Amino acid sequence: MSDDAVRRVFQTVDSFDPEEFGRLLAEDATLVFGNAEPLAGREAVVAGIRDFYATIGGLRHRIVREWRVDADIIAETEVTYHRLDGKDVSVVAVSIWRTRDDGLISDYRIFVDLAPVYAV
Repeated sequence: MSDDAVRRVFQTVDSFDPEEFGRLLAEDATLVFGNAEPLAGREAVVAGIRDFYATIGGLRHRIVREWRVDADIIAETEVTYHRLDGKDVSVVAVSIWRTRDDGLISDYRIFVDLAPVYAV
């Protein structure tokens, strides 16, 4: 996966369009977001992303660093979440995903503490 492809993944996430994100995924993809229960299958992942997007007003990723190991991508990002109350909160996140030979993501894991996003 090229640098452009890594940027494309985060641009797609930031587009706030769960269906578009789903197009990056294999049919049997899995997603683990923070300490939430794993989601299995493209449809479940898209539904989970849609539910998550409903709790925020938007988001933007800034790629800090990225590494590739075979089919695995590791990306450290600073994510700015636009809260529903209009405030912006930035947190550090690490995303790890595995890409199949056809370019689709088969396993996606996001390590982040979302507590500041939802703090009162």
